[in-house]
Amino acid sequence: MTTNIPAREVPFPSSFALMEAPVSKAEKEVKEPELEVDQIQGNILVGFNKDNQTLIFLDIQDVSAFKLWLRAVIPFVATTEEVLQFNRLFKMIRSRRKVESRAVLSTWMNMAFSFKGLEKLDEKEAAKFQDKGFKAGLAKRSRGLNDPSKGEGAQQTWLIGGENNEADLMIILASDSIEEMAFAVRRVESWVYEGAQLHGKTVPSGAAVIFKQKGATLPSPLTGHEHFGFLDGVSQPGIRGTAGKSKELITARQNPADPNQGKPGQDRLWPGEFVFGYPGQDPKDADKKGELKMEGPAWNKNGSFLVFRRLRQDVGGFHDFLKNEGERLKLGAELFGAKCVGRWASGAPIERAPTADNLKMSRDDCANNAFDFQDATVPKAPKPGSDQCADNFPKSLAQEDKDGLVCPFAGHIRKAYPRDDVAVDPKTKNPPNEADTETHRLLRRGIPFGDPFDPTVIPDDGNRGLLFLAYQTSIENQFEFVIKNWVNDPEFKDPGSGHDPILGQADKNGNRERFFAVKLANGEKQTIRIEKDWVIPTGGGYFFSPSIHALELLSGS
Repeated sequence: MTTNIPAREVPFPSSFALMEAPVSKAEKEVKEPELEVDQIQGNILVGFNKDNQTLIFLDIQDVSAFKLWLRAVIPFVATTEEVLQFNRLFKMIRSRRKVESRAVLSTWMNMAFSFKGLEKLDEKEAAKFQDKGFKAGLAKRSRGLNDPSKGEGAQQTWLIGGENNEADLMIILASDSIEEMAFAVRRVESWVYEGAQLHGKTVPSGAAVIFKQKGATLPSPLTGHEHFGFLDGVSQPGIRGTAGKSKELITARQNPADPNQGKPGQDRLWPGEFVFGYPGQDPKDADKKGELKMEGPAWNKNGSFLVFRRLRQDVGGFHDFLKNEGERLKLGAELFGAKCVGRWASGAPIERAPTADNLKMSRDDCANNAFDFQDATVPKAPKPGSDQCADNFPKSLAQEDKDGLVCPFAGHIRKAYPRDDVAVDPKTKNPPNEADTETHRLLRRGIPFGDPFDPTVIPDDGNRGLLFLAYQTSIENQFEFVIKNWVNDPEFKDPGSGHDPILGQADKNGNRERFFAVKLANGEKQTIRIEKDWVIPTGGGYFFSPSIHALELLSGS
């Protein structure tokens, strides 16, 4: 299995029977939903977590033929139940052997349709969707995200997902090995070009491959990191609910100080934030169950919207920026980079390691996400005999950072997930409380593409970056909200905070200049002007990942 498998990416149960710590009476009275894990596609609530992925994009050309073909390949689509069982077995073997194991390997497949693709299959049913972002498509919404209007980043030049090359279907393949990945790709291509078997007969696909994109975890020492060199995927929400009728929680309660969290800092959210047909978050009380999340066709239950962005990264340009500005501010490139991201390259949070990296903390999933921005962190000892987390860094607890002295307000992780930050004016468009913030979360399933940057190779083709994949039940209120109201808004959380220096984009009549404000140790505020984009969109799309039952309905079976 993948070498990048820490629990931060995978909110699934422990390898053995869960040793749930005692919880309060009030918590016991909050009944969590039974999730239909045999219907929810894998990779949504439980990530595939594989070292190798390939995205295959199809254009549907013959609807009648495609429906028969879809019926033939549905059995190969992974379910959450299958991924859970595999992960449980893998973790059990690894726990006993104390080493990474290749005793069990797997290859998974997931399918997601664009609105255009669903329209081809059933126009009346597709029209029932309400999310404006999904129905318009990413290409038409890209300018609202401050994507460039010209050049490489403009949607009309994208490799996939522009108005002239939008896909109807995206197939995600994920595997433990390069060899099995190649086999899976050949099999899907064979299905498309030569047909698939249905009831002993070969049925043509009625579709064509219009684009393929490989992704892979980076080789050591960058395994688990993105191309800029920073550990990725550390902060993921947990999921409330059980795997079917079992008592196994999708995300175990492991924070002894807060039964509503998985590991410390990992809030367990109601599943309706990510999968239709279940309660979502209450925007006024983070611990209470909110409204049932449903929209569109009745068959959208157990389905999820998927946002895909192919983001090219200018690694050399970014590190030149860190070096030059870090020296100018007398911080050094590493500390300045940690302030830009909110974490050191290792993954250790700057809120807990404000002046120097802490490699041990970065590897400890019970500590590397245990912090807030407004309030100091007060850990609690675990119950004896439980699988609760112990904080092994009592001298490095996160303190109050209300002024953004440690982690700037525009630091990437503070912009993209403000935690307990509070907007200056609760009447503004920005969220006034932490409970509302939790209604804008994403389940991210990204993976790098391209070879690592080598500064000795000149010229460098620059073909590397991140395949950003994120699941949610509202593209407008989750992905687009995060980008528009947090990442790209220089006035959030405080006036003059600046743009997210990693993902943030500014575009005023073609002017791409943005800024990033950082406070020095003496409290002096420095505003850095950034004229170059380090992350450039080169493809993408808005998709919907239906349930297994919905796939069957769409196939006409």
